[in-house]
Amino acid sequence: MARLVWDEVGSRFFETGVKNGVLYVQNDEGGYNNGVVWNGLTAVTESPSGAEETPLYADDIKYVVFYSNEEFGATIEAYTYPEEFEQCDGSAELIEGVKVGQQARRSFALVYRTALGNDIQGQDAGYKLHIIYGAKAAPSEKAYATVNDSPEAVTFSWEVSTVPVNVTGLKPTSTVVIDSTKCDPEVLAEIENVLFGSESQEARLLLPDEIKGLMN
Repeated sequence: MARLVWDEVGSRFFETGVKNGVLYVQNDEGGYNNGVVWNGLTAVTESPSGAEETPLYADDIKYVVFYSNEEFGATIEAYTYPEEFEQCDGSAELIEGVKVGQQARRSFALVYRTALGNDIQGQDAGYKLHIIYGAKAAPSEKAYATVNDSPEAVTFSWEVSTVPVNVTGLKPTSTVVIDSTKCDPEVLAEIENVLFGSESQEARLLLPDEIKGLMN
């Protein structure tokens, strides 16, 4: 038996950053097009909701508790976005160089990477790959301001809702997180070659069951 010890060297972990964004736009067949780079990501805020308690009382006690389904949403913030995202933001091309708004919004998937750190390795202890499926962006505000003595770049922001995808043996999900510190490096490299592309293949989205298959 050993007494618990807090803040041992090498055990002070943290997570930071957001980079390596990849967008996959859903096509007419329900699958996803090849991934494209999303430069300029500044933040992705994940916002789960639901799972609300509904208690039932009987025999003068709290008899049982039901919970509503959990929903997954997010807020994406960026200085820019890939041209392919315009169709996800309600824009369509009228003629080359001219876009119109208030059009149907396409669903999409997003992959991004966050860094894992600790007190020994700093921000280089590892990383996590985050995958969001079945996302749909709500209409959002775009604020343009005059250039002054303290100019700032326009920041775009989108509130995102999701529709989960099926997972064999588990409930459907809208999000998967892959932890590099707990995965075989060769398998992780294979997964990244699919998600990010390689010299021999285009970037392609992996569904949860496909990820599990590669891991096995």
